[in-house]
Amino acid sequence: MLAAFAPIWALTAVGYLAGRSQVLGPAAVDVLGRFVFYVAMPAALLSTLSRQPPQGFAGKGIAAFAVGTFFIGGVGFAVARWLFHRPLGEQAIAGMAAGYVNAANLGIPVAVQVLGNASFLAFVLLLQTLIVTPIILGALDVAQREHRGSRWRRLATLPLRSPVLIACAVGMTLGAARVRLPTLADSILALLGAAAVPTALVALGLSLVRAEPTDAQPPRPVELVLSTGLKVLGQPLVTYAVARFAFGLRGVELLAVVICAGLPTAQNTFVFARAYGVDGRFARDSIVTSTALSMITLTLAGALLA
Repeated sequence: MLAAFAPIWALTAVGYLAGRSQVLGPAAVDVLGRFVFYVAMPAALLSTLSRQPPQGFAGKGIAAFAVGTFFIGGVGFAVARWLFHRPLGEQAIAGMAAGYVNAANLGIPVAVQVLGNASFLAFVLLLQTLIVTPIILGALDVAQREHRGSRWRRLATLPLRSPVLIACAVGMTLGAARVRLPTLADSILALLGAAAVPTALVALGLSLVRAEPTDAQPPRPVELVLSTGLKVLGQPLVTYAVARFAFGLRGVELLAVVICAGLPTAQNTFVFARAYGVDGRFARDSIVTSTALSMITLTLAGALLA
């Protein structure tokens, strides 16, 4: 299990050391974050989704995972809204921190090591990319632009302005039509996409050093405790209850659903926060803390359900 986490900590440490030495300059966090959001991440999504036809979300496992995701994400959103009175953008990031799992760079190696394969991760990635991500980006976009016109107009035109959603739509369309990109174009997109995860982790490490001038209220320790608890304990427990008692899953199927639900907060939470002008400290701390604690909770889940 430790081997799956090692690259995350190593690349975050690289970013931290780069920040301490200031070799990348004071604007590195913003520049790298925007590169991931506007260039590398869309390239990765377009390349990946266009290579395979979309699969339906049928199946008890992904249904249980979806229930856990939306329930815990909703709780995280509600806590930020009504308990801590955060603005809409921070509410969206809080919901994402509580329920959006690191399914790509961490989920795949964990699934391979614990389950023997990462087939269930394909459904998790599709669920998060095609359903959860547009909801989060919609809320962030409204929060950022609500003073520039009606919310409904902003939401209606969001797919035309978000490179992530455009990449998803084009990739899914090509995949459904079984149309492959030209070899050269696919190679370029794959090369760009491969930079998304390491760049996001380096940016995360940089943010641990950088003193950010902001008027935003800093996250309270109790907020971080609640968010991390929801992520590493609440989501796998709720998902387990739904999968076991509502859908009757057992054995490897139950283990796969719970392990995926117990993955820590995705680094995209930090990337989205920075891209939409939301204070990134809460997202950063949630990612670091949940990643550290999930090493324990995932190991326990694997031992109890294997």
